[in-house]
Amino acid sequence: MLRIAFLLLVLANAGYYLWGHGQLASLGLAPSPQSEPERLAQQIHPEALSLLTAEPAPQPAPESQSVAETTPPAPTTPAGNGQPTSCLMASGIEERYADALRRGLQAQVASDQWDLSSNHQPGRWMVYMGKFPDADFLERKRAELRSRKIDFDRAGGALEPGLSLGRFSSEEAATRELTNLARQGVRTARVVQERPDVTLYTLRLPQATAALRSQVEAMGGKAAFEGKPFRPC
Repeated sequence: MLRIAFLLLVLANAGYYLWGHGQLASLGLAPSPQSEPERLAQQIHPEALSLLTAEPAPQPAPESQSVAETTPPAPTTPAGNGQPTSCLMASGIEERYADALRRGLQAQVASDQWDLSSNHQPGRWMVYMGKFPDADFLERKRAELRSRKIDFDRAGGALEPGLSLGRFSSEEAATRELTNLARQGVRTARVVQERPDVTLYTLRLPQATAALRSQVEAMGGKAAFEGKPFRPC
């Protein structure tokens, strides 16, 4: 039974091969031809076909620019006859230079272009011990003051090496403190003026040009601005 089925399968495959390759065409058994002429015959009006190119999609209209973007900024003209300006100030001008500086400004510069203001600094007095001959002597005095529970500090500046037992805004206050310290056994201290009573001036130029700065510096002289140059306000 299996042998018969196998023979039938072989015959079927052979028949399909002969049919597929046109070997049975003489018997009217063959597949439909698929060559180019037959394919062209199957087309429906091929002459009516045409290729179309896609048109580019319309671009959206640009949004209207703001006034700030389309309109260029108006140029600004700095004050001072077209020269750039800046606010400058110099402080710590001594009174002996301030008078001459004020006279020059009043004669040569408009009043709204400068301001000269004063700043009074009262004198300062100190209860002072010193100057000591050396660092060892200074340290012995420190130890002595600690044993008496008396506060002290460095004298500073030209008063070194020495000790300050207090700083005061008036000579009378410093003298009273010296009397109190004497009652506590301090014998070698004295009252000295640490800083004199002085009035210093500040010059402000709100719209200074380079030319105005040079002009004002020449009015006061080199000594007036030495160590206290102009700086931004």
